[in-house]
Amino acid sequence: MRAPGVHRVVPHTPRDPGPGEVLVAVHAVGVCGSDREVYQGNRPAEYVRYPLVPGHEWSGVVRAVGAGVRAELVGRKVVGEGFRNCQVCDHCHAGETTLCDAGYEETGFTRPGAMAATLTLPARLLHVLPDGADLTAAALLEPAACVAAAALKANARPGERVAVVGTGTLGMLAVRFLKAVSPAELLVVGVSEERAALARRFGATAFRTVDAELPGGYDVVVEAAGAADSARTAAALCRRGGRLVLTGLPAAGAAGLDPTELVVRQLEVHTVFGAPPHAWAHAVRMFAAGLLDPAALVTHELPLTDFAHALDLVAAGDPKVGKVLLRP
Repeated sequence: MRAPGVHRVVPHTPRDPGPGEVLVAVHAVGVCGSDREVYQGNRPAEYVRYPLVPGHEWSGVVRAVGAGVRAELVGRKVVGEGFRNCQVCDHCHAGETTLCDAGYEETGFTRPGAMAATLTLPARLLHVLPDGADLTAAALLEPAACVAAAALKANARPGERVAVVGTGTLGMLAVRFLKAVSPAELLVVGVSEERAALARRFGATAFRTVDAELPGGYDVVVEAAGAADSARTAAALCRRGGRLVLTGLPAAGAAGLDPTELVVRQLEVHTVFGAPPHAWAHAVRMFAAGLLDPAALVTHELPLTDFAHALDLVAAGDPKVGKVLLRP
């Protein structure tokens, strides 16, 4: 992307890995709403740098390593973290790499991304997968890691009543993570009944549409819709003293949470932007153990030349469109 609304496919020249780096052959790269924001030019200026090669959700195979990197990584299937943290500030030392004091740097937004045949990045960001891993499914491990961060903050315990607002990729992955802790009830709230069967396949025990009368009294609610009023919907589902985790990024002007209501109901509110290393490790462990299989969320696999069509699919809001992957 040379600038908002301007893109072209060009010949790709791999960048040899320097010290501490690896060269990865990209197998698949996901297209998400933030890629569309970058293309439309409505991503906040401090979170994008043009010109850029987009692509932050990816999987691939290590083809070469730079000095100081273990040679046995060559040939291994991998995914990788996007945030390029400094490793030395107080937040990084605490493992809060998405809050790095050095400022925001991320693959596919301010650094070259994975919508190319290869990607060169620091080896320290890699997470190695089992040899038999499905690399197409693994391309969803970046959004899975973000959801893992939300699930860990929610700290849902066995027997609690849990709800998820949103039925897109993030919402379905949240259902899977929360189902793993054996909740007494797992409600999913979406805009269309067309996602109900998939929600139940991923572990939901109940499904409601947002225009129906919604129950309350849930111990944990994870919001993963990013719609204008989804945060309020999620808060209304919580019991007094319940735990709310917000992951969606709605457009400016979204309905805010009433601070008086938060105070008098004593809600515990958390937010997630990206995924720190421990959340990545949690997602990769679940994937490797067979407890997380996001393959069913993939509905389209397209060549890189169909980038514009992929953006249209993501923007359409069609409940039959799940995760769209490009295959460089």
